[in-house]
Amino acid sequence: MPEPLVWQIATVTAIRAETLEVSSFTLALPAWRAHRAGQHYDVRLTAPDGYQAQRSYSIASPPSRPGEVELTIERIPDGEVSTYFHDVVEVGDRVEVRGPIGGYFVWEPALGGPLLLIAGGSGVVPLMAMLRERAASAPSVPAVLLASDRTVDDVIYDDELMTLAAGDPGLRLIQTLTREQPPGWSGYSRRIDREMLAEALAAAGSQPLAYVCGPTLLVEAAATALVDLGVPPARVRTERFGPTS
Repeated sequence: MPEPLVWQIATVTAIRAETLEVSSFTLALPAWRAHRAGQHYDVRLTAPDGYQAQRSYSIASPPSRPGEVELTIERIPDGEVSTYFHDVVEVGDRVEVRGPIGGYFVWEPALGGPLLLIAGGSGVVPLMAMLRERAASAPSVPAVLLASDRTVDDVIYDDELMTLAAGDPGLRLIQTLTREQPPGWSGYSRRIDREMLAEALAAAGSQPLAYVCGPTLLVEAAATALVDLGVPPARVRTERFGPTS
């Protein structure tokens, strides 16, 4: 049996801004263990008076990066942990973490594909771990990412996604911007709907492994539509945040 997960002290070794409200934090772990793309870590903060705040964050880095994990964290208004990371944490600081956690919303090369990844906003984070692991260990697995964001400035990993898609004929990137589009925008300009999902499904090929992550309403609607379009329910995995409908 694997050893039980325990809290450990990680050191922040790098901070990279992804958007105005999202940054990636690289954490060096003294007791690193290989994760599966899609898993998460718990982060715990303890105040001098003993008060604790704890949140879970998806791992963005692939398992092929030993010794560290990258957590991409969105600033949440009034969020105790996310605002601490954005406003206080610096390279060299230490934070308490526990993981990796999760066994359902995960992908590894042995599962094969094709992959159909559907993201709303910061829901792209665990899917990015899957794309990075695919690029490192299983580039022959076909993959499609359908990503929805409000504006082009809200697109997390924008440059890396463009670079991956441009250099990999097996990866298709489909984007939609729901609030504002820049001049010359060639993607969609509305919320993810059945037409977009049908296009993504056609590009992915028959019977894909589908992973849907984002706000609850988006996830529920996309998962239902995928099943209606013929994807077996057992091949649709979801992870959501926000209130249920």
